[in-house]
Amino acid sequence: MSSEMIIRRYRASDQGVVTDLWSRAVERTHPFPDGADWDERARVLRERDLAGAESWVAERGGVVVGLLGPLRGGSGDGDGDGNGASVGGLFVAPEARKSGVGRELLEHAAASHGALSLEVSEENDAARGFFAHLGFTERGRRTDAETGRPLIALERAAPLKSVGWLHVRDGRLLSVRTRGNDTFYLPGGKYEPGETAREALSRELGEELGLVVPTGELSEAFVIHDVAHGKNGRRLHMTCFTGGPQDIAPAPGREIAEFAWFDRREARERCAPAHSQVVNRLIAQGRMPG
Repeated sequence: MSSEMIIRRYRASDQGVVTDLWSRAVERTHPFPDGADWDERARVLRERDLAGAESWVAERGGVVVGLLGPLRGGSGDGDGDGNGASVGGLFVAPEARKSGVGRELLEHAAASHGALSLEVSEENDAARGFFAHLGFTERGRRTDAETGRPLIALERAAPLKSVGWLHVRDGRLLSVRTRGNDTFYLPGGKYEPGETAREALSRELGEELGLVVPTGELSEAFVIHDVAHGKNGRRLHMTCFTGGPQDIAPAPGREIAEFAWFDRREARERCAPAHSQVVNRLIAQGRMPG
């Protein structure tokens, strides 16, 4: 399972492989009563849940290893400012469990729809722990009329969306500290209404460090999902970019107390939690020493 993961919309041609994945995943993780009509459940999945609804699959090496959907009730437009959505189900192939498939599918949905809600069986301890780790909290309970088993309703607020600039000099990562704060962050910040990610970052670099970085020179590198520092457990969706001038002389703006280039150890000790993921990615890309 080391191949790069691709997340894409469910297609009708996926029906057979997705139904098989669903069956194998449910058999391992869902405590349905003996004698449950699996054929009827599979039919409902194909004809009601997947037909015409928004669903997503995760692929590795051309093989479908995860399914999320259907998503209902939200109006996702790709910028994370949707009205929220309920997740009908999340299923991961047994051979792909604990490899990040479920997390990436959920974060993909959150990036488009914002807030997410779902239900999980009270008896499914593994799933409850998984969703709790990703910041979901309980908002209610009910008894499933079909199975008679208790279900727990979970929800998670929309992630905070931000952008960050990856500038590495001599194996050290540029970071900034705002006034009144002892933690360093990547240069960048939050979006203003109507901005694209590149527009937001170009503006932030000008305001924070006095740099002129045209949007056309910025290239998306990767997205980081983590807990937002100092935001009471709210999730962070940070899109990181490379590009722009490399020989820079930053001039800190009024909100920036200082800037510094940190090595791996310093970045992990002095920077916000998401920095650890950033550093790991840069090490894997050979841009920072391990």
